[in-house]
Amino acid sequence: MTAIATTTTFRADAKVMGLVGTAHFSSHFFQLALAPLFPILASRFGVSFAELGAVVTVFYVASGICQAFAGIVVDRFGARPILALGLALLAGSIALSGLVTHYWMLLPLAILAGIGNSVFHPADFSILTAKIDKTRIGRAYSIHALLGTIGYAMAPIVITMLAEQLGNWRSALIVTGVAGVIIALILWRSPTLVVAPTHLRGNKTAGETAAFSYGRLIANPAIIASFLYFVFTAGASIGLTSFSVSAFSEIFSFTTGEQIARAGLLLTAFLVSSASGMLIGGIIADRTTRHHIVAMAGMTSAALFMLLLAFGGLSYWPTVAAMAIAGFTYGSTAPSRDMLVRAATPPGATGKVFGFVYSGLDVGSWLVPVFYGGFIDNHTPHYVFLTSAVLFAFAIGTVMQVRKRSVPKPA
Repeated sequence: MTAIATTTTFRADAKVMGLVGTAHFSSHFFQLALAPLFPILASRFGVSFAELGAVVTVFYVASGICQAFAGIVVDRFGARPILALGLALLAGSIALSGLVTHYWMLLPLAILAGIGNSVFHPADFSILTAKIDKTRIGRAYSIHALLGTIGYAMAPIVITMLAEQLGNWRSALIVTGVAGVIIALILWRSPTLVVAPTHLRGNKTAGETAAFSYGRLIANPAIIASFLYFVFTAGASIGLTSFSVSAFSEIFSFTTGEQIARAGLLLTAFLVSSASGMLIGGIIADRTTRHHIVAMAGMTSAALFMLLLAFGGLSYWPTVAAMAIAGFTYGSTAPSRDMLVRAATPPGATGKVFGFVYSGLDVGSWLVPVFYGGFIDNHTPHYVFLTSAVLFAFAIGTVMQVRKRSVPKPA
């Protein structure tokens, strides 16, 4: 009987991980849907890379502002409907981006897409925390992060392939956007993702926490430090995901389509290795309580390899290796990072806390894209990697503060 119960629980957990992971995959895929098309859009609309970076900034401003409060909505109305609606809005906005005729039309669509994107982390973590067995929660977080990273990795491949196969970039955005809306409908109808809103749970502690002042909740030093951690790491990674292909194209003087594909391989190496690191990091997170050490070591390694890329003058294949190692060590920190945030979260406030701290991802992502685009426009591509290194280094300093407030006190 025990073996059957364990197997059933594992299967139930796996189903939850798969559905939530699919939503996270979709979120990250659509975040990066436009970036592979930047060279085409710059030519088509006669705009600079800095102006295209402004589209990214607008997206993340909308997402960050809304995500800080999306957790309140998730805790109040339940995660499943909010998750499905968010994905439908995000995917629908990307589909409509395939119909624009002027650059300015991308900006309001970026706002709508950002609003849709704001719900994923509070909704995802509310479901995972409520549904997954605590002995597997670290691995659940790693699968969640992994599928998000795979979404990043697949976006440039799928978008450019569809654009080539369908004959234009517009069709690629429309087809993928419609596919995202279909996934949203599946999530909407899935009973597996049902989590009762906080105020309806038969848990006195949860009810008390729900009534707790939101301002006092997020003013906790560990929550603030977690927020800053996400600001710095997002600022570092957005340069790599959105601008490294353009930076490497200039560094290696790549101009043809085949050569630019080689630049894309460098980003793929970072993202695939990051995904592998997340899997290993999930196993580590379930087997250690020293999550701060894992996070600090990964950030330190990523910062050092970014400095190597900025100043090392590496040839192509050593650059591939450096991107892969940086991606692996950075990815391995994700589950331990989420475990630290979970430890600092009061019962019943998962949506609020994860919504707030993960809004740091959006803040970091909108603060710096214009600067990264400016580096490309001014022919200083090495600054992309230097900036990422500095921001990774800043993230290291936030980890100890999170750890001080997150480690349970001895009885």
